[in-house]
Amino acid sequence: MNEIFHRTSIRKYQNKSVEDDKIEKILQAAMAAPSAGNQQPWEFYVIKDKTTLDKLSKTSPYASCCASAPLAFVTCYRINCTIPEYAQIDMSASVENLLLEADALGLGAVWLGIAPLKERMEAVRTVLNVPENLDVFAIIPCGYPEAVHAQQDRFDKKRIHYVL
Repeated sequence: MNEIFHRTSIRKYQNKSVEDDKIEKILQAAMAAPSAGNQQPWEFYVIKDKTTLDKLSKTSPYASCCASAPLAFVTCYRINCTIPEYAQIDMSASVENLLLEADALGLGAVWLGIAPLKERMEAVRTVLNVPENLDVFAIIPCGYPEAVHAQQDRFDKKRIHYVL
């Protein structure tokens, strides 16, 4: 899976729409993630509306790239899932799958953390009118990258501890 070693955080996008079939493949990958007790707590909002993207760009100090993105995914999780203590962990696996599939399809994306910061979660909830049975987890702006940069090599043998 070369995407693991290729994917980088992309915050600048070409002025080009993302095809619906690619959006669906990305969402299929996101929903293929493992989850605790197979609870699959995820719900996804796909935002293409420029006014809404602009509003999302103001929900976090790091979300300004939403304003110029052709689309953004907002990931949410059901509050009343089977094992709620693990919902955010499940969502992390789902977002990673989403990012890797976007890269595999020639797209770029960046994970903007919203949860667990309540003020950011509520700001996004307000923009999208997210129902109370869901909590907002992340915003992922996505599109064709303006430029691609090599991934930083993060492998560090000093962080590996064998127990033999």
